[in-house]
Amino acid sequence: MRLLSIFLILILVSCQNHTPSAKTIDMYNAAGDMVGTAKLTEQSEGVKVEIKVENLTPGFHGIHVHEFPKCKAPDFKSAGNHFNPEGKEHGLMHPEGAHLGDMPNVEADESGLVDGEIIIPEATLLDGNKSIVQKGTALIIDEDKDDGVTQPSGNTGARILCGEIKPESEEKAKESPTDPTDTEDQEEED
Repeated sequence: MRLLSIFLILILVSCQNHTPSAKTIDMYNAAGDMVGTAKLTEQSEGVKVEIKVENLTPGFHGIHVHEFPKCKAPDFKSAGNHFNPEGKEHGLMHPEGAHLGDMPNVEADESGLVDGEIIIPEATLLDGNKSIVQKGTALIIDEDKDDGVTQPSGNTGARILCGEIKPESEEKAKESPTDPTDTEDQEEED
């Protein structure tokens, strides 16, 4: 009986949807250089973003989640506008805001390093209207600080860093299949 119970539990666990509770993305500059990472973790109050990037100018920079998982350099406009599933105004200080993708500014130290944590309230890595993973989005860091009220994007200047937040299905689709015409590996096995 005990063995049957364990077997049933294993079957139930294996049938569950494997929705990510954490995801790490690479952040790239306009030249295509990887300059850091952002780890996204599902929390009860939203999504925690642990950001660590380098080579920024010292000072404050806007950071936002954008609506498409596309980081086409040099301007990253392929990422679209701020992620805004509820149709609100831009800005954490705007009385009719904020976009779901609006976040507090990050500060680069004297060496140009940002190493910190931010919570995106109400966002999720799970399925739903407020999911930043389900259809995919992008994390963008801007040249200047976000003033928190100016429409449509806080007067932040150019987009200077971008990381694609893609659903697992898109990431797996990118993996290359093996080449059946590649005989080099087969010769080694013989």
